[in-house]
Amino acid sequence: MTLLVYDNTFEGFLTAIFEIYEYKYIQPKIVKDKNHTLSLLDETIDVFTDEKKANRVLLKIEKSIGKIGVKILLYSFLSEDINLEKYLFEVIKYILEFPDKNVINNFSNPNVMQVHKLSRSVAREKHRMEAFVRFEELLNGIYFSKIAPDFDVLMLILNHFKNRYQDQEWIIYDIKRNYGLYYNLQKVDIITLDIELNNIKTNQDLLSDEELKYQNLWKEYFDHTNITERKNMKLHVQHLPKRYWKYLTEKRDIK
Repeated sequence: MTLLVYDNTFEGFLTAIFEIYEYKYIQPKIVKDKNHTLSLLDETIDVFTDEKKANRVLLKIEKSIGKIGVKILLYSFLSEDINLEKYLFEVIKYILEFPDKNVINNFSNPNVMQVHKLSRSVAREKHRMEAFVRFEELLNGIYFSKIAPDFDVLMLILNHFKNRYQDQEWIIYDIKRNYGLYYNLQKVDIITLDIELNNIKTNQDLLSDEELKYQNLWKEYFDHTNITERKNMKLHVQHLPKRYWKYLTEKRDIK
């Protein structure tokens, strides 16, 4: 078996696809570099991301399945599923085999079905992050939010927050994947931080006085408007799963 090891990016994955067809590898398998383990029985090929090669594959796919189809492939890639390279490779082979048919909607194909399933899960997580991200004002005036989404959706929510919060500096940091987005009122940069952020709560010493005041006021408001007799926890959790409570000021102290 020929293992093509890529750099965990979508462009790197598409580059691997290009090279499989370019060099006609026998029994190819695409793997992330972080998941790669050496084997004496396998031939290992390091794939170096090439934007030109990746774009050629992307344009070929888009011509067949359109932008919506490409979006489905991208979203499924961001699921980080352990088998996603296998599903995507098989689907792309299927697309290239039948370029005149929009096979991305052929749900009788098990790999197409899996790709759609992963894509829908990522789309739901994207929308939930857009709804549940909460910023806290730090002492330096930057609004900061820590998230730990089930899937790698940070780049998918970039435009939502850039368009909605154009007048303030903010950082959204994915503590699960250790990278974040920083908006400086002009553009968004990808950043990494060297401080410990595993505790989902922002250290209270880093928050501005105004932030602490508003958090306390919000908690008091929530407590006073919450009618115990009308509480339906089953329905509440159905609409607001507990894994998202850590992002909400009024929910953080609730187990």
